Amino acid sequence: MKKVFAVLAVFAVVVAAGTLFAEDKKAPEKITYAAKPGEVTFDHAKHVEKAKGDCKACHPGIFEQAQGKLGEYKASMHKTAEAEKKACGACHVAGGAAFESKGNCAKCHIKK
Repeated sequence: MKKVFAVLAVFAVVVAAGTLFAEDKKAPEKITYAAKPGEVTFDHAKHVEKAKGDCKACHPGIFEQAQGKLGEYKASMHKTAEAEKKACGACHVAGGAAFESKGNCAKCHIKK
C-alpha cells in the first residue's frame, strides 16, 4: 500500500510540474515582425480566438511554435508562403480562410 501511495504521490508531482511548465510557456498576445514595407504586428490572441483555441490549427504545421519564427521568407515572402501554404500565406490568400494579402498591404504592414 505504501508503494501505491508513493507512486501516486510522484505522479501527482509530475502532473503539477507539467502544469506549471505549461503556464510558463504561455503564448504571447502579439508578435511584431520587422519588414521593409512596414512593421507587422501579429495579433496572436485574435487568431487563437478565430481558431476556437485549437493550437493545432496552426502549430506546428503552418507556424513553428516559437515566438518570432516566421520561416525563411525574404523578399518573396507572400508568394512563397502562399505556394507552400505556410505562415500568413496559409490563410491570407485568394479563397483562403481570411482576407487575401494581395492588395491589402496596409491591413498588416504599418510604417512608423
